Parts: sequence; C-alpha cells; structure tokens
Amino acid sequence: MPHLSRSDELVFFVNGRKVLERNADLEVTLLTFLRKNLRLTGTKYACGRGGCGACTVMVSKHDPVSRKIRHFSVTACLVPICSLYGAAVTTVEGVGSIKTRLHPVQDGRHFPEISDRFLSALEDFPATVPQGVQRYQSVDSHQALQDPVGRPIMHLSGLKHATGEAIFCDDIPMVDKELLMALVTSTRAHAKIISVDLSKALELPGVVDVITAEDIPGTNGAEDDKLLAVDKVLCVGQIVCAVVAETEAQAKRAVEETKIAYEDLEPVIFTIEDAIKHSSFLCPEKKLEQGNVEKAFEEVDQIVEGEVHVGGQEHIYGNTGVLVIPKTEDKELDIYVSTQDPAHVQKTVSSTLNIPINRITCHVKRVGGGFGGKVGRPAVLGAIAAVGANKTGYPIRLVLDREDDMLITGGRHPLFGKYKVGFMNSGRIRALDIECFINGGCTLDDSELVTEFLILKMENAYKIRNLRFRGRACMTNLPSNTAFRGFGFPQGTLVTESCITAVAAKCGLLPEKVREKNMYKTVDKTIYKQAFNPEPLIRCWNECLDKSSFHSRRMQVAEFNKKNYWRKRGLAVVPMKFSVGFAATSFHQAAALVHIYTDGSVLVTHGGNELGQGIHTKMLQVASRELKVPMSHMHICETSTATVPNTIATAASIGSDVNGRAVQNACQILLKRLEPIIKKNPEGTWEDWIEAAFEQRISLSATGYFRGYEAFMDWEKGEGDPFPYYVYGAASSEVEVDCLTGAHKKIRTDIVMDACCSLNPAIDIGQIEGSFTQGMGLYTTEELKYFPEGVLYSRGPDDYKIPTITDVPEEFNVSLLPSSQTPLTIYSSKGLGESGMFLGSSVFFAIADAVATARRERDIAEDFTVRSPATPERVRMACADRFTEMVRDSRLFS
Repeated sequence: MPHLSRSDELVFFVNGRKVLERNADLEVTLLTFLRKNLRLTGTKYACGRGGCGACTVMVSKHDPVSRKIRHFSVTACLVPICSLYGAAVTTVEGVGSIKTRLHPVQDGRHFPEISDRFLSALEDFPATVPQGVQRYQSVDSHQALQDPVGRPIMHLSGLKHATGEAIFCDDIPMVDKELLMALVTSTRAHAKIISVDLSKALELPGVVDVITAEDIPGTNGAEDDKLLAVDKVLCVGQIVCAVVAETEAQAKRAVEETKIAYEDLEPVIFTIEDAIKHSSFLCPEKKLEQGNVEKAFEEVDQIVEGEVHVGGQEHIYGNTGVLVIPKTEDKELDIYVSTQDPAHVQKTVSSTLNIPINRITCHVKRVGGGFGGKVGRPAVLGAIAAVGANKTGYPIRLVLDREDDMLITGGRHPLFGKYKVGFMNSGRIRALDIECFINGGCTLDDSELVTEFLILKMENAYKIRNLRFRGRACMTNLPSNTAFRGFGFPQGTLVTESCITAVAAKCGLLPEKVREKNMYKTVDKTIYKQAFNPEPLIRCWNECLDKSSFHSRRMQVAEFNKKNYWRKRGLAVVPMKFSVGFAATSFHQAAALVHIYTDGSVLVTHGGNELGQGIHTKMLQVASRELKVPMSHMHICETSTATVPNTIATAASIGSDVNGRAVQNACQILLKRLEPIIKKNPEGTWEDWIEAAFEQRISLSATGYFRGYEAFMDWEKGEGDPFPYYVYGAASSEVEVDCLTGAHKKIRTDIVMDACCSLNPAIDIGQIEGSFTQGMGLYTTEELKYFPEGVLYSRGPDDYKIPTITDVPEEFNVSLLPSSQTPLTIYSSKGLGESGMFLGSSVFFAIADAVATARRERDIAEDFTVRSPATPERVRMACADRFTEMVRDSRLFS
C-alpha cells in the first residue's frame, strides 16, 4: 500500500483501485458509497445497525507504530467514508468472481482448513466446526448421462450469491429522475387521527411531495385493511402517508417533520389473553372432532391438562424493496419487486390506480428469501409506490430499513394452546381436546386460513380415536400477522407433541415410546376423513432411530447426567406428517412459456418465483429431460406477469410441483412438433432440427399449462381432501444444557425425510437443513419483545437472535428416504420447502428432556408450562435451584 500524505481530498482504495472523492459527505457511510457510487452491490444492506454482518468488508490500514499493514473486518453500514483516508477496502467482489476466479471460501466444493489457533473464534459454549453426512438415492444406472433429473445439480445462482454478483431488486441501478420514498407510520396502537400536518415536511429541501390516502385514484385497500390509514390507526407501525424526495436522507428527515395528532381509543389489546378477555376475534371458531371425546375421558386411567405458549417469529428475509417506473404513454408501469406473488402486486396496483391490469408489468428476477412474508405485504408497498409514481410522474424506489420492515410487517402468529389429554397407564392416548388461539394482529390477512391449517394439521403423526380441535384468531392492536413457512403447523404441532411428553412423564415412560405407541400404523383416515398410507412415516421413524443410534445414545446420555450436576444432556426424537398444498384446487394451477431460438438455445419462463429455493434450477432440469437437451443450452431470465399471466403465489411447498408440470407440458408440445423432423433426420443435431423446423414454419414457442391437484374442505361436515399428498419425516436431536446459564449446545441432529424421487437432492437437502435451522430459531432463540405501548422493541439482529453458524449441530446428518414413490407428482418428487421447520422442535424437546432430568435430580415436578422459544433465561429458570429461588417472580420464565 503506497504512503499517502494528508490533503483535503479523500483518497482510499477499493479492491485495489484508487478512489478519489473531492466532496465527501460526512453523513455517507461506506455501505452507501459502495452500493450507490461504485455499484458494488455484493455488500448488502440488511439491518443498518451493524448486527447482521451482511455488509461486512475488510479494511487494511498502515500501522505507523509497527510499520505493518493491519487487516480487520468492519460493518460498512456503520463506517463513515471520511474515516477511510489512506485505507484499502476489500469487498466480496474483490475476493473472487465467476468472471475471473473463485476464492476457495466462495466455492462450495472446496473448504479451506481452519487452524486450531483460530477455532476459538467460534467458541462461546465450546463449539466445533459442524460436520455431517448427506444421504440420497442415486439415479437409475440406465438414466441417460445428460438427463439431470435426480442429480445433485448446484443452484444455478449459487456461485453468484457467494461472490456478490447476483442482482436483487434493491441492487438495480438508479434510473433517470428516480425519487426515493419513505413511510410515515403510526406511533399509537389504537387511536383516532385528529390531524396530519405536512407543512414543515414539504418545506424541506429535496422533498417533492407527500402521498396520502386522498391521492389514491382507485381503491385504498380493503375496508378493514387500508393501504394508507384514514381517520384512525389500529397499531403502531400502520402506514399513514409516504414522503417522496430526491434522496433517502431527505425523505427520512421529512418523515420526522410530519406531525400527526391523535386521540387515543379503547380498548388497547396486545396479548392473546387480553383478546380472549374482550372477546376480540377476527373470524369464527374453526373446529374438527371425531369419536366421543367426553365419554372417552370417563374411561381412561389418567387425565392431564396443560398450557403451551409459542412466540411469534420474524421472517428476516433480504431485499425489502420495490421500484416503480412509469412509462410515457397509456398509463403503463414497470414494477420491479421482491415478491412471492407478482400477480397479486399487479392486481393491487391496478385497483389502487384504477387502471387495467394489462398496463402493469411486474418483474421478479430473484426474491432474496420470502418465507411467506412476501406473499401479501409487497403488494401494499408496490401500490403505495405506484401512487407516488402516478402523482409525480417519476420513478419511485421504496426500500424499507430492517427496523421499519420489522415494525410494519407482521410475522408468524404467536399461539396460546390449552390441552386436556386422557390416557391409559400404558401410554396409549384415548382422548385429546385442544383449544388454540393465535394472535392475528389488527386485520384478518391470512389469519383465518392459518387457523384452518393449524386445525387440519394438528394431529401430526398420531391416530387418536377421540379428538377435538378448536381454533380462533384473535384481533389485537399489533401489526397484522401473516403467512410464514409452515403456515400454523410449527405452532400447533408443538402443542400436540407437548401432550405426548406430558403423558410420558405421568406414565414414567420415555417420550419416544409414547410417540411410537400412538402413531398411525396402517392405511387409515385423518380427522378430516382423508385417506393416506403411513408406511413412509413408519420407515422414516425407524430409519431415524437406527441411523442416529438413538437407543444406545439414550443410555450414554443417562450416564453423562449421572456424572454431571450443572450440565445435563437431553435427547429427543419427533415424527412428522406434513400436508402439502393450498387446500383449494384453483391455487394449484400453473403455466409456463418455452421458446426455442434458431441457434438452438432455449428460454424457459414459468409462474414460479426464485426465492432462493432453487426452483429455476429444477425447472431447467425438467426442461432438459423433456427436450433431451443439456441444461447449458437453457436459460431463465425472470418471472414476469407479461410472459406468464395470472400466476399463483410461490408458496405451500408446491412451486416446483405445479410449475414443473407446466414446463413439462410446454416441452412435450414442442417435442411433438419436432417429431417429424427428428424422424426424417435421426442423426442430425439439435441445432439441425431447430433450423429445419424454422425453415418449415413450425412454431418454436409453446405455452404449457397444469390444471392443478384436486383439493377441497367442507368445514360444515368437517371432512374433505384438502391436500394433494403428505411429506413424512423424523428428526432426532441431542443437546447439552448448562444449568447455571441456561445456554445449550447442539451435539447432534439426524433427519430422515421422505422426498420420494428428489428432482435435485442437493437443493432438497439444503431446503431441509435450512428449514430445520429456521425452526430451531423459532423454538430456541427468536423472541419478539414489545414496549408497553405496543412498539416492537426487538427490531434488529442485535435484539432479535436468529440462528448463526455456531447454532448448527456439531454433527448434522440428513438422509432422504430411498425407494419411495408417488404417482401424483412430477417424476414422483415431493415439495420440501416447509416441512423441515417443525423438525427443529426436536432441539426444543431435547432441551426439555435435559431440564426434566435436572428437575428430577432436584426433586422438583417434571411438568412445567411449555413456553417457546426456550431462551437461555427460560431454561435457566426452569432448571430450578437455590439461585433461582432468589428471583422474586420466576413465573416470568416458567
């Protein structure tokens, strides 16, 4: 690094290139400069508080004392560029690139060795580098070598993700005359709006306009769910108006100068308990029942009643932005948006601006994670930005800060469940009655559907002849909660599994014995009368026990616990029967458009959205098999409402299922057209056939369509066939708990999942590992905290703890169940996007197992109120001892 003398000019280096900034802004951070000025978008904006690491770069400076170069990492969102005089900055683009060469750390096929000296950086609770085994079935030996279906193909954008070269919505360069938008949100939980004073905001330099409900030419959302608040607000974070300015900083200053006068209203409800007290509900009760529950309770040996509390969860996705570009004629709009449902954005903008849907085109290149949180909310943001673009005539970019995103958008529904279970001393459950309440927030959103799915899926893997499930969605003065990966299953099934552990404790049996005793064993019907075969479920369970050496490790855990008073290990295994799909036939349709160009290259477009789950990779695998052309000849550009209209949200684990069928249909149509040419010249090349087809005026473009799976549910009768099929699985986890701190480490996890014939084992196993880890976060670390006024306190990774690399089990093994078939789906594959979430509860129950051991040793009752997440504070207080007795109100942690 050359020596630099001091001057009034800011001089530093980025990825080896000299940067000279003559008019450095004191308020500009390194992150903003890298992204906006240098277009190095691999450094991501995520939290803005230095807590997540998405903007980490390396800074190198000359140390005048040691006369050596000192290298250190910084979070670019917190570093002013003015502090970098003479420094060298290395971003992810400077580490390696697919255009030049990859650094070993970016290439998933090569892992650099970490010396023992540096392993301590991973240690909090002493940890080791995670390791594990991934098992899947090899393709048939007779399958053509160029046929990629069933092979572990790398995610098509995987390397670009690692090098920062993948472009997301927030990374799109500024367009001509672009304006920035910032939202003004309510500071009251339930209040009447007395006045909105915009005068000071409009006087600020750079402020172009403030968008209010009066500027909406069409529909302002729904009657009970306004895009922009009118007359009253129902929660802190509800959007009241939006500022449009020339820069982001100017827009945010104007937000602070927008003055809103309120008159508080009653009641103000935040918790499920308060909602029940005020009979504040969003929809009617949902109920399923079979057998004679009351009579069965009279005939059992024992009855246990209990409560389960499951906290909410934030999506913590990346890329919260939308860019609306108005065209010069016919009221046309191009919308670049990070969404799971571009058609919904298109329809919402259409109704908001009162223009036809055909004037609006939504583009989705890649989403950057959604997890259900980008099904409905992006439509609101897109519509508000579109109103701004319509009024000003300029392009509008709206990107939410992490704090604003967590404040405004809802997450997973918190749950309060009450159960009553009747059972024999053998552990056989004869009757089960569960009533659940979820916190829906201030508007309906998806809460009624989540309640329905919660009730439909709550029986999990168990055959209990006398069952009653009831569910209600509570209305509270919090932001409306919405869809989240698993859609009610991870919360509801935790109640069911808690019943199992309670029964085991009362009978003096191991929980796995009680689970096994009550599982479905033969072809049967669910509580809603849908027939299914549990054979794959039993296989997953048995293979999980076998591959994890569960029974021998149970003895090893017992031996460890005898020798350690302040450290306890726990072991648990849980089964899973997860239903896939939307429970509505019309939501299972899909379409695709496939073009073959005269050079033989193929462009595939379909209605699914790339959330990071690899759907585009799988679609090209399908197209490659059907057309018998290598994947290297194929490309997917984006998902667009102009090429595939009227699409369904990429959700409910069926994106690859239904869109794969549509792509397959389009390719089969094309191949049928090419058949005469291929027969005439069987020795020709693909390029020869395409050239001949063009010369013979044969269309080389085809639309594919899949009508969808049949699905229905009659809630009046309490029966139906709501789901196309089930995914089965089982997970075993072992943990070690520090009883003095409540901290735990995950020693080992083994998962066996029924994927049938996986389209892509590499991607599917990645989905299982990712969803398991996200579920582990739900059950152990991710806790939402609110101020008494209803303001979300935990609005960033420094307050809200998502899993990190040190939370991954030290040994993490995933196996796909071999030789499983289902004729319903494409190539006998299954959708695995959501099911692994619940398997994270095996960690929760392993912690509970360790805590129960500690309580037994201290002669304290094993049964205690189940509260998720099992944070260190709660675990510490549950491991009751003379120290916890000094805490005045231990009920807070029970």
